[in-house]
Amino acid sequence: MGQTVLVDQAFVQPQEHRPKTVVSDADDIPLIDLSPLSSDSDVTSAPETLLAQVEAACRDWGFFQVINHGVSPELLRKAEAIQREFFALPDEEKRKVRQDEQNALGYYEAEHTKNVRDWKEVFDIIAHEQDEIDVVGLVLKNKWPQVPLGFRETFEEYAKSMEKLAFRLLELIALSLNLPPKKLNIFFEKANSLLRLNYYRPCPNPDLVLGVGRHRDPGALTVLYQDSTGGLDVKRQSDGEWIRVKPISNAFIINVGDTFQVWSNDKYTSAEHRVSVNSEKDRISIPFFLQPGSCINVRPLEELTDEKNPAKYNEYSYGEFIRARKYGNLKKLEVQNIQIDHFKRAQ
Repeated sequence: MGQTVLVDQAFVQPQEHRPKTVVSDADDIPLIDLSPLSSDSDVTSAPETLLAQVEAACRDWGFFQVINHGVSPELLRKAEAIQREFFALPDEEKRKVRQDEQNALGYYEAEHTKNVRDWKEVFDIIAHEQDEIDVVGLVLKNKWPQVPLGFRETFEEYAKSMEKLAFRLLELIALSLNLPPKKLNIFFEKANSLLRLNYYRPCPNPDLVLGVGRHRDPGALTVLYQDSTGGLDVKRQSDGEWIRVKPISNAFIINVGDTFQVWSNDKYTSAEHRVSVNSEKDRISIPFFLQPGSCINVRPLEELTDEKNPAKYNEYSYGEFIRARKYGNLKKLEVQNIQIDHFKRAQ
């Protein structure tokens, strides 16, 4: 007798991409202690052991966790509480700030990854002082809900903390590539950085669906906070196995995005990851996506290419790239959403 399917078919993953009942729970996803860096110290003072850890994590995993990062635990608790309060609101209240094709910011409950609907609700906030950005002619403006009280103030504060941490990590990773620490900062003068609130409710068929289908992040770096429920899986590069990222209290999960993979000419890899759900407990996470400006053209850095290691990617517009990716997330398409592999050169 077949399994009873209690979810809409739009959520059901193809057989080959459904989560297994058991996912490896690895202790070897790198955990990096940032305490050797004080909150205001120059990253050039970072010890060689720290840079070696960062290099190995970016090269071998594309994923790592950081502790002693300088972000207040009280801010994390406050953000989590207000996030839960928002997603507990009635649907009609949340839809007052719903995304649409003209302005893909605010609340959304029907996002697709790889053309399969994700089992989640989201709220997207552009992390920009002007409260709006222009993505190649598409103006995105933040939609702030009236309730819960303190929502805007909390996540504006949170976004500033994430931006500060993300730039310190950006500079550490630049040093790990033998680049000047601020070499990459110029690409973020008009950044498209995004803060996203994710909510994954319990699912009656967790073996058929995914909270977020397998994907790689398009930007430079992602800085993610997750609650204690767990569910983030990363594909291990060495053998292709899915590994559950264990929640660590007050830690952030960092992953290298597609942009960094191209800049590094494949030295560092944007790891494929997904979110599994469960039938008993909800889950929240808050990723901050550090993304270049729309006007930036992305290509392998000259310092990291030569005759023996020629550029592996053609140059592309980040604004056009992210606009196409965002549009493909809003609804099901007949073709696969654009990926950096489309710009890969024949070797």
